[in-house]
Amino acid sequence: MEYPVIDSLVSPEGKLEILSRQEIAKLLDNSQTGLHQVFRSCALAVLSSGSFIDSGKTLMDSYPDFDIKIIHRERGIKLDLRSAPAHAFVDGKMIRGIRELLFSVLRDVLFTSSELALLDLHQEPDSVAITDLVFHILRNAEALLRAQSPNLVVCWGGHSISRLEYDYSKRVGYQLGLRGLDICTGCGPGAMKGPMKGATIGHAKQRITDGRYLGFTEPGIIAAESPNPIVNNLVILPDIEKRLEAFVRAGHVIIVFPGGAGTAEEILYLLGILLHPENQHLPFPVIFTGPADSAAYFSQINEFIGATLGPAAQERYEVIIDDPAAVARAAQRGSDQVREYRKQHSDAYYFNWRIKIDHHFQMPFTPTHEAMRSLSLHKNQPAHQLAAHLRRAFSGVVAGNVKVQGIAEIEKHGLFEIHGEAEIMEQMDRLLAAFVEQGRMKLPGSVYQPCYRIVK
Repeated sequence: MEYPVIDSLVSPEGKLEILSRQEIAKLLDNSQTGLHQVFRSCALAVLSSGSFIDSGKTLMDSYPDFDIKIIHRERGIKLDLRSAPAHAFVDGKMIRGIRELLFSVLRDVLFTSSELALLDLHQEPDSVAITDLVFHILRNAEALLRAQSPNLVVCWGGHSISRLEYDYSKRVGYQLGLRGLDICTGCGPGAMKGPMKGATIGHAKQRITDGRYLGFTEPGIIAAESPNPIVNNLVILPDIEKRLEAFVRAGHVIIVFPGGAGTAEEILYLLGILLHPENQHLPFPVIFTGPADSAAYFSQINEFIGATLGPAAQERYEVIIDDPAAVARAAQRGSDQVREYRKQHSDAYYFNWRIKIDHHFQMPFTPTHEAMRSLSLHKNQPAHQLAAHLRRAFSGVVAGNVKVQGIAEIEKHGLFEIHGEAEIMEQMDRLLAAFVEQGRMKLPGSVYQPCYRIVK
C-alpha cells in the first residue's frame, strides 16, 4: 500500500546550516561504505511519525520513491525531499517538530560516522572507548545537561500494548510530570509515547516550560518505532547495544511498562549489568508497573527472571500494580538516592560513569542463524553472563520481527533456531508464547508470523 506524498525543500533551523563538501559527499554516497541509505531510512522514519507501521521493510515498501538529497548553497544547505509522507506537512509546510527531528537525524548520522571512523583505529574497541563514544554522541546532541539535577526517568515498554495499558502509562507520566521529572524513552508509540504525553500535562500544570522528552533510538529499529511527535530531543545511536548503554548512563530511574520481546531484551540487559559484582551496591531504582489487568504479565516476567537468573535478579526491582502516584513517588525517592550517592562519590549527575558495563553487553550482536544457534543459554555460568546471552536471544527475535535485515534473514533462511538448557528453553518458550497470545509482538490488527523456533 502506498500513501499520499509530497515534494519539498526544507531549511535547517539553528543547527547544521552548513556542511563540508566531504560530509555532503558521504550523505549522497549510495555505496556500502556511504551514508545515504541509513540517512534515507532514518529520515523516512521521522517523516512517518504517527504512522501505524511497525516494520522497517513495510515502511520502505510504502514509500518506494522517497528520496532525500542535499542542496549546497553559499548561505547554507537545504534538504530536497522527493515523495515524502504528506502527513508530515501542513498546508505544504513541514511540521516544526518533525523538521527538528529530521535535522537531528542529519546531525547524528554525520557525527556518529566520524566517531566510528576514529573507533575503527582499534582492532576491537575496549569498554572505555565504547562508553566514550556513547558519551560523545549524547553530548553532541545536547542530551547531557551539566547543571541538571538527577531527574531523568527512563520508561521502557512495548509499542504494541492495549489501550488500557497505554492510558495507564499516560497516568504514570502525568504523576512524574507533576513532580518535575523528565522522560526518556525509545521514542516510538505505545509505552514510549504514553509517559511523555502524560508528563506534558503534569509539566504544564506546574508551569514547567523546559520539560525534556528524550528519545533514544538506532537505525535498525527507528523505522519500526518512528519517533512520536512529543520527542523534543531525538538521539540516534549506531546500534542497539550503544542505545541501551545510553539509557543506563543518562537515566537515573527506570520504569518498565508491559511490552514484548524488545522490553524483555531491555530488562535482561539492565539486570545483567546490575548483577555484575562491581555494581552490587550501586543505587539504580527499577520499577515494573502496569494496570491491574497487567498483573499476570509481570508475574510471568518475574517467574522467568527467577527461573533463569535467580532471586538476586528479582531483588533489583520492585513491582507496583495500578498505582501511578505510588510509582512516581518511588521514582522521586529513587532519584534522591541517586543524587546523594553521586554527590558522596563525586560522580557526575548527567552521566553514570561509575556503573560497570561488561564487554559482553557492549559488543554489537548481529542475529544471523548461526549466531542465534550458538548462544550459550545454560546456567553453568555467572548470572550476569547468562543475562547477556538471553538478551541476545530476545534481540534476535526483535530483529526477525521488525528490522529490515532480520526480516530478510528469515525470508532467506527460514526461522531462527534457539538452542539451550531444557529448563531455560521451556521458560523462554512459555514467555514468548504468552507475548504472542497477548498480541505484544505486532501492532493491533496485524497477524504475527513467528520468526523463531525454540529447540528443547
